[in-house]
Amino acid sequence: MHGTIFLLLKRYVQTQYDHSTWIQLVANAGLSADDFNHRDVYPDAHLFALVGKAAEMTGIPAEKLQEKFGEYLVPDLMYMYHKLVDPDWRTLEMLEHTEAVMHTRVRQEHTGNKPPVLDVKRIAPDEVLINYVSPRRMGALAVGIVRGLAIYFDEEDRIVLEPLTSEDGERVQIRVQRI
Repeated sequence: MHGTIFLLLKRYVQTQYDHSTWIQLVANAGLSADDFNHRDVYPDAHLFALVGKAAEMTGIPAEKLQEKFGEYLVPDLMYMYHKLVDPDWRTLEMLEHTEAVMHTRVRQEHTGNKPPVLDVKRIAPDEVLINYVSPRRMGALAVGIVRGLAIYFDEEDRIVLEPLTSEDGERVQIRVQRI
């Protein structure tokens, strides 16, 4: 997992709770608060340990925490990749182009970067079907990112998101409609 994700998770915890909560979370996960650098890639196990301990500490299920973190990530992801985004895109268009545009760039930047494969098909003028594929089993994060995109593009009241499979599988299907 790319170090930027860990730094954004740190900021998320600090804004939702406080800095001492981050320090406690990292310690409870058996990691060091100084471990993360935005240039490096870290074992997925580090993220799973942090999310698992956060779920224990808050009583919020790990999947729900992943969704909330996914929503939180979107403004920063859009800032990082704004040069790759067509200004005419909205939520559905962004989803359609994420794999070919953003994920391709992420993989090129560092061979250790392994974002999920997103096979997105337009099945109607206002509907896409996302096939998320990743051994990380973090479909809940993807659901949160879709919700975050809808908020970012000011479409949260017009986007209907429906996971068609369990969000914790290696293969997750998500239907997204604009109403």
